[in-house]
Amino acid sequence: MSTAANPSERDRVLVLDFGSQYAQLIARRVREQQVYCEIVRHDLSMERIRELAPKGIILSGGPSSVYEAGAPKCDPRIFDLGIPVLGICYGMQLVCQSLGGEVRSAPSREFGKMKLNVVKSDPFLFGVPATTTVWMSHGDQVRSVSAEFIPLAETPTCPIAAIKHQTRPIYCLQFHPEVNHTPEGHTILRNFVIDICGCRGDWRMSSFLESEIERIRSVVKDRRVICGLSGGVDSSVTAALCYRAIGDRLTCIFVDNGLLRKGERESVEQTFRDHFKTDLHVVDASKIFLDRLAGVEDPQKKREIIGHTFIDVFKAEAIGIKDAHFLAQGTLYPDVIESGSSADGPAATIKSHHNVGGLPAELGFELVEPLRDLFKDEVRKLGHELGLPDSLIWRHPFPGPGLSVRVLGAVSAEGLAILREADTIFLEELVKAGKYREIAQAFAVLLPVRSVGVMGDGRTYDSVIALRAVTTVDFMTADWADLDRELLHRVSTRIINEVRGVNRVVYDISTKPPATIEWE
Repeated sequence: MSTAANPSERDRVLVLDFGSQYAQLIARRVREQQVYCEIVRHDLSMERIRELAPKGIILSGGPSSVYEAGAPKCDPRIFDLGIPVLGICYGMQLVCQSLGGEVRSAPSREFGKMKLNVVKSDPFLFGVPATTTVWMSHGDQVRSVSAEFIPLAETPTCPIAAIKHQTRPIYCLQFHPEVNHTPEGHTILRNFVIDICGCRGDWRMSSFLESEIERIRSVVKDRRVICGLSGGVDSSVTAALCYRAIGDRLTCIFVDNGLLRKGERESVEQTFRDHFKTDLHVVDASKIFLDRLAGVEDPQKKREIIGHTFIDVFKAEAIGIKDAHFLAQGTLYPDVIESGSSADGPAATIKSHHNVGGLPAELGFELVEPLRDLFKDEVRKLGHELGLPDSLIWRHPFPGPGLSVRVLGAVSAEGLAILREADTIFLEELVKAGKYREIAQAFAVLLPVRSVGVMGDGRTYDSVIALRAVTTVDFMTADWADLDRELLHRVSTRIINEVRGVNRVVYDISTKPPATIEWE
């Protein structure tokens, strides 16, 4: 096994999170250098930092002002560890204030693209042109630094945009190298992580797979694991990884709630029962779900009913599985960070996720969460390593409540059937046009209205389908996909001709915000 495969020996960079909207992006950019990076609390103790033994520390940006009472701080002793430190935006201001500098509200705030001039060559900025573009987002500014710092770059309104310490491995940037709007940010982060921190850049998905298989085997031993399959990427990769580790001691439970996409149940059975030869339990609970949803229009009530019903069905099936001891979940790293459930995560809980905390404690299972250190793009790479089909790995996100939140208003078997066919046609045409992978999420919505139409010589009064397709990097913001007119024409024509009960198709051109991606 390579040293990178051993979690206790692999190179590690820590991001101390001061509440930045870009903290996750910093970690992802470091991981793109094939270096393991994790986000931790801004006030992480020195003892824990020493235990984690990072090769480098990055102080993130944040919304606070360092001179305000109660502003978040880190332990200043980290600057004496000899470990390279990179301060970004708020992180820079905190470094400078801690080491004798002055931070004040800037006379000219900088938000957006700015021209950066490199005033002194240094390995930290090696490969960066003398003049380049960077992304600024700050209202405060370092007004002065101690004589121990050397200025490296400036903008027209920010004379101290990049600096380094003369004797300590401390570097600071007022701009954000992690965002795409800073074209040389990748180069700067690589210089810091590889050249200054001395990281080997040998953290690969193949080594993660090897070490995680070993870890699962050591934890599970000869006991049985249950995995709840949803048909999505995360649960499928979790199941495939567990199967690689423990083979026939994995039992998968797939609950058919009657709210699935067309062919989803068959796809799951083909992948996990036929290809991987997994012990797969398929529970057809569609009648139970649809009976409980009958007449319910409120989307939040739908979600509550579906969540409670899923637990009831899953629990009834799981209890009958002999020697089951563990429950495998597809919890991802952003879930852990945002839910504030990590021992080293940010202090504030941003939002809770359905798979953090899992199913009710009375089930009596211990959790196995093999993906909790990975971002979504890394999960897809792991899926490739495990031999999962591209059609599954690159599947667009699908809401937990399924099609119930895409049938607006009350859910019925008839409405679900119409929506399934329309949705399938839309996705088929996106694939044929080579657009599916370019789009982050695409789907059809059945609207709770009918419209007048004419088919042949007759008047119709039928349903309306809305199409939604968005482009996004992080799903926090999204833009509507500017699809080719001819493509939309083909989709509309096929839906109206092939899906009985539909006579009108519309296309959603709303951005997020103010709209959400899903309609409910």
